[in-house]
Amino acid sequence: MKRLALLFVLLLVAGTAAAADTPLLPEYPTVTPGAVIQFPRDHGAHPDFRSEWWYVTGWLSGDDGKPMGFQVTFFRTRPSVDQNNPSAFAVKQVLFAHAALSDPSVGHLLHDQRAARAGLGLAEASTDDTDVVIDDWSLKRDGSGVFHAKAGGADFMLDLNFAPMQAVLMEGENGYSRKGPQLEQASHYYSIPHLGVTGTVKRGGRAVAVKGTAWLDREWSSSYLDANAVGWDWVGFNLNDGSALMAFQIRKADGSALWAGGTLRDARGAVTTFAPEHVSFSTERKWTSPRTGAVYPVERVLKVKLPSGEREWRVKPLFDDQELDSRAAGGPVYWEGAASVDSGHGYLELTGYFRALKL
Repeated sequence: MKRLALLFVLLLVAGTAAAADTPLLPEYPTVTPGAVIQFPRDHGAHPDFRSEWWYVTGWLSGDDGKPMGFQVTFFRTRPSVDQNNPSAFAVKQVLFAHAALSDPSVGHLLHDQRAARAGLGLAEASTDDTDVVIDDWSLKRDGSGVFHAKAGGADFMLDLNFAPMQAVLMEGENGYSRKGPQLEQASHYYSIPHLGVTGTVKRGGRAVAVKGTAWLDREWSSSYLDANAVGWDWVGFNLNDGSALMAFQIRKADGSALWAGGTLRDARGAVTTFAPEHVSFSTERKWTSPRTGAVYPVERVLKVKLPSGEREWRVKPLFDDQELDSRAAGGPVYWEGAASVDSGHGYLELTGYFRALKL
């Protein structure tokens, strides 16, 4: 992994240096309201935008019925380099990915990562549909609409299928999701909650059949975080009655919310979109990482304002030590783990607690 990270850095430097003589830096498209998200096209990559990700999280259980959490995330970014550089080694698109398994019997997060520049058969992201590949890792969507993921490393291997059980959920205003006070601080964003999961988890040379539920998030953007933002808190929960809940806050350095939002789709399919003033997170308990010293608010109370009145959920982690350190592949340190509420299961993501997050 260290050799891969070193190769990635060297290629990035070489590509940038090659572009320095005749720079033609990219103009990134702006995320604007009113854009129509279309499928299957928008399941695929959007290479003109600065960044995007395919983010799958969920809960699994094997024959013993004990819960485990997992996440598989593929990222794509378009560096600010000369896009007309004819060199086959010019770094015009970079792909990287994280995968993690949250097993309470282990007591800490098992994770691995990949990184590569797009091209030369090493890494690709199709613009037609979900088909993202980095070496032996992949996330693909087949003709029936089922997603397939393969990712892992020395400690674990995930080979999972995700079958949609509900319709796509457009986040924000028909897929235009504000992330800050400026209109361009936004992403195109949709989710697919309540995915039915089947497949295998391999540990110690033994593959175990698993099943469960998952949540897929898709976002692409060119200007995501305000200059005053240090990170975000995010939750995505599949609720037991078939409802789906997503909420987030973008934080300033003092811990207050710079922006917030979210969506609740109830069991009947009615959707409520939250304005910033309708969402609040408070902290019930913190956990300090023994490795990085970062302090994470792992138990939260999420409150939202609905037309029928205020509602709250108490968020508790499956276990505390679900910190992910992706610095070996040029990424950040953050907390991302399986969590539950009294009415469902999902994931909690906490970024910017180790250092301010920059995208």
